[in-house]
Amino acid sequence: MTQSLQYHGKPYDTLDEVVGIRENSSSLESYGVKYKQIDLIDNKFDTEKILDTLEREKIKLVHIQRSRGYSLRESLSIESLKDVIDEIRKVDQEVIIFVDNCYTEFVERLSPLEVGADVIVGSLIKNLGGGIANNGAYVAGKAKYIDLVAERLNSPGQGKEVGPSLGANKEFLRGLYLAPSVVASSLKTAVFASRMLEKLGYKVSPKYNEKRADIVQTIEFNDQDKMIKFCQGIQMGSAIDSSFLPEPCDMPGYDDKIIMASGSFVQGSSIELSCDGPLRSPYAVFLQGGLTYEYGKLGVLTAIENMKN
Repeated sequence: MTQSLQYHGKPYDTLDEVVGIRENSSSLESYGVKYKQIDLIDNKFDTEKILDTLEREKIKLVHIQRSRGYSLRESLSIESLKDVIDEIRKVDQEVIIFVDNCYTEFVERLSPLEVGADVIVGSLIKNLGGGIANNGAYVAGKAKYIDLVAERLNSPGQGKEVGPSLGANKEFLRGLYLAPSVVASSLKTAVFASRMLEKLGYKVSPKYNEKRADIVQTIEFNDQDKMIKFCQGIQMGSAIDSSFLPEPCDMPGYDDKIIMASGSFVQGSSIELSCDGPLRSPYAVFLQGGLTYEYGKLGVLTAIENMKN
């Protein structure tokens, strides 16, 4: 039986089903994996509680989610990650440190692997896919763990020697090649949106002049109608399906209705301009992406105009 420890602030709504907080037959709990969560305090790791847990219990894996999900906490910087990993290693040299690195690639100069993490994972329809990859994800880290992942995903004893690429390798490589430039455009779009919406009187995080750990920009409207209008405006200013208007709806794994705008070439791509959020107070949206700054700026201006009208 394995045990894991996760801490990252408020999780995605769907995490409850994955780990088994909400009982279901396919959760980690159903496979004998135990789960414990240690929340952040004022956007910082509760290092004292983390170390106390590691000293008292045998933990196999520590999972850290860098980006904020549908919470309004700050995303976790490389500096904060390094500090907590250094402290963890003083207590337990063997525990596996696993980092969900989605939305953060190429935003800071270092990756979690360079500050002591054992394994990182992310989606290729976000930063590293560069808007080219149509699907897929990556896993990187220490060879012994990557070998285990490959055997579980493909075939025991065969690992990385087998498995279909589905003809997607060229798109993966093109996306990776373009990713630094695309992420830079996405960050410029986020800074522009942050400053514009702040000047209009809305609470934003991060602010335009604050250091960023990922490409996500949050905007709190405190008004359901404005939130919906802004998301619809992002769709109207998008390259694909600009004539359609997204509407809030129930989605599996979420307690609240969700509105999602993504006029993207790749379905669900968050490195292309997208905006989404749950319909609950303070009615915040999570804006991310923009393959080019010009495209991202147009989308944000269209959203503001639609909201004001």
